[in-house]
Amino acid sequence: MPFHERVLVMNDIHLPYHDIPALDAALKWGKKQNPDAIFLNGDIIDCYELSQFDKDPKQRKFYEELQTLEQFIALLKKIFKCPIYFKFGNHELRYHKFLYRKAKELVGIEEFDLHAIIKKRADVITIENNRVVIINGLAHIHGHEFGRALFSPVNAARGLFLQAKSSAVKGDCHATSEHTERDIHGKMMTTYSIGCLCGLTPEYAPLNKWNHGVAMQFNERDGRYRLDNRRIYNGKVI
Repeated sequence: MPFHERVLVMNDIHLPYHDIPALDAALKWGKKQNPDAIFLNGDIIDCYELSQFDKDPKQRKFYEELQTLEQFIALLKKIFKCPIYFKFGNHELRYHKFLYRKAKELVGIEEFDLHAIIKKRADVITIENNRVVIINGLAHIHGHEFGRALFSPVNAARGLFLQAKSSAVKGDCHATSEHTERDIHGKMMTTYSIGCLCGLTPEYAPLNKWNHGVAMQFNERDGRYRLDNRRIYNGKVI
């Protein structure tokens, strides 16, 4: 990503299953920080209908999710008037897997590529799901890139440290956390996980340790940065 002084980071919105008070709080807080870029770090849409799991037929259709995304991006552009970067997460990956399973003959045709579908509806810069995004030296991943396996740490940020061995940021776990260690040379490394902006009690996981959250990365031209990683509770950024 090119240099930006102030980057608003949001992830795991899962449109159209977003939490309206939490998302509203994130946008109002973000507006006060005056960002010059927005980074949407995966699972912005849910792709519910395209998943391999048993589906409730009463839930939203995929085309309705895209309509909600279009409205959301239009709102972001109205509020912030800055570039928007949209990195795909594991839920956006559902679309590609759906094509592989159900319509492999369409794979590779531009009109059916998710990047093209989203860009037609919203003027954003899309980033593939497996890319590591570097923002002024700090690595951002959605969180699924390391694979799931059986690794589920109590502290998501410490788990990210054990995987990345470097300062990094992730979403995916729907929880806010931070972990700092020094290496043998004394270099300090800090990893972060950012909370979600979707509903906290979905049918598939009614009991969990999730929380709402949002973050802002402040950057200096000399490579220094600061991540202000906030929780959202009862519709307020704390």
